[in-house]
Amino acid sequence: MPLDARPAAFSEKGFYLQEFRGRTLALCAPAADVRKDGPLGDLVRELASEGIRTIVISPDGQALRDLGLRLVVPGGSARLAGDVWRALRDSHAVGVEAGEEPGFAADCRSVGAALGITKLVFMQPEGGLLDARGERESFVDLAELERRVHDPTQPRGALLREIHAMVDEAGIASVNLCSVEGLADELFTYAGSGTLFTRERYLEVRRLGVDDYDAAHDLIARGVEEGYLAERSAREIDRVLAGGFGAFVEGCHLAGIGALLEFPGGREAEIASLYTLTRFLGEGVGAHLVRYAVESAGARRLERVFACTTRERVGAFFERHGFEPVDRSALPAARWKGYDARRRARLHCYRLDLQAE
Repeated sequence: MPLDARPAAFSEKGFYLQEFRGRTLALCAPAADVRKDGPLGDLVRELASEGIRTIVISPDGQALRDLGLRLVVPGGSARLAGDVWRALRDSHAVGVEAGEEPGFAADCRSVGAALGITKLVFMQPEGGLLDARGERESFVDLAELERRVHDPTQPRGALLREIHAMVDEAGIASVNLCSVEGLADELFTYAGSGTLFTRERYLEVRRLGVDDYDAAHDLIARGVEEGYLAERSAREIDRVLAGGFGAFVEGCHLAGIGALLEFPGGREAEIASLYTLTRFLGEGVGAHLVRYAVESAGARRLERVFACTTRERVGAFFERHGFEPVDRSALPAARWKGYDARRRARLHCYRLDLQAE
């Protein structure tokens, strides 16, 4: 059975909706973006229909009311936490009125701190950060953010200082910066549309559990669609998942996957279905995944690990990690059973002798 469909019960959006359940999201938007018929209004209604609680913070109290929010609580109220809590018991969405710029971001931070918010989304027309080449920076940790707030040449320095205070002082675990047009993509897709700020650049690689299989299966399908991974049968995918491992940022963001597949008799294994999400390409995720695979193979007393790819850039990555190019014939014959001959002809193969480690 070819990999021609994803499970009907799983999608990127479904994955994140499940993650958001049981949490309260703070959505901070300028007055111009708080429109009932706009992206923010659509998102708030969708989250409410899914039983997910949101607090919309904006300078325009009337716009918040027009959005259909049941109660608007002044941001400076001494009873803010209790009022919001009671409002959320009656409605899944609450509005909080904050001050205009330049104090708007600071008010959002104060509200987030007072309510113990763990995820805050801050919207600006410019969207996320751009690097020197004009490309989006999708992930920044606190250490990198701290360096930037002390750089007087840094664009949007005032906002970065507020985001730094949100994460460092207010204890908000993650802050997303995006445009209102990119709001749904930022919250519901792996790639996102803006910049995600977190306290630590913490990466854990561990075996996949059954609760990770939906997301891992989706990433495999994505890798196949993009031409990075070979198409596999349902049985082969089951084998990959059973031998799979994932890289998780901050314990919850699945940044990449791989699998270690052993071949009987030859004391060797393949690093298969190695795929890293675009959002985390600059975080060294691939290196962490390969290191985990090699260490796991060593713990099993295997003699060699190998990998195959049609991409020269991926091959160069393996060579940087000590793998050497080998002919396809040097790999286990079982590797090619039922394998597409045309793809096999385009493969570059690499092997690492663990005895030399």
